[in-house]
Amino acid sequence: MIRKIIKIDENRCNGCGACAAACHEGAIEMIDGKAVLTREDYCDGLGDCLPECPTGAISFEEREAPAYNEAAVLAAKQKMREGQDRNPHGGCPGTRVRQIAPPQEENPCSHRPAPVSRLAQWPCQIKLAPVNAPYFDGAKLLIAADCTAYAYASIHEDFMKGKVTLIGCPKLDSVDYSEKIREIIRNNDIRSLVILRMEVPCCGGLEMAAKKALQESGKFIPWQTITISIDGKILED
Repeated sequence: MIRKIIKIDENRCNGCGACAAACHEGAIEMIDGKAVLTREDYCDGLGDCLPECPTGAISFEEREAPAYNEAAVLAAKQKMREGQDRNPHGGCPGTRVRQIAPPQEENPCSHRPAPVSRLAQWPCQIKLAPVNAPYFDGAKLLIAADCTAYAYASIHEDFMKGKVTLIGCPKLDSVDYSEKIREIIRNNDIRSLVILRMEVPCCGGLEMAAKKALQESGKFIPWQTITISIDGKILED
């Protein structure tokens, strides 16, 4: 049948994997560092991947293609939710889903214990995190502005410990994260949400996106916003 479907320009693709992460149907995979439309019957032709591509490598075309197979897409999503699909985005190491075991606590008798990472999963960028990654089920979610990690010295212990962390900057990414966050909340058993932002006005975009996503998800979960000052202090409401 003749229908609208995406087209990927291999020469313009920089291998970032953002389109694969944005494709909720799993039609795109990363192969040898390039985005490839591997399942034409998984592509619904709506183009969620288009605004995510930083190089403009994705466009629409009308051509002969198999019909969109919604049943197959739903079955593939269920398989991924059950953890059977270990690498939903093909061979790109940057977007490969990984769950990180929590580090063992340092010896309390140690004079000065070394700091340890509390990052619980990979990827941690909002744009790259798969919506149905297994680590989201039962998770306490932290959505943090990029700069908070540099301004607030104890972010790992005070905020990231015991949580799944997603980071982003709406000003630099020039995207609205609300749809992606909404689908993460809607499709998973998220227990709580903390929004960690900087005091600068542009950081309000991250907070608004998270609040909008929570409202549109139709779920009611505990949430709070915490604001960090430029000099690294927690600001009171």
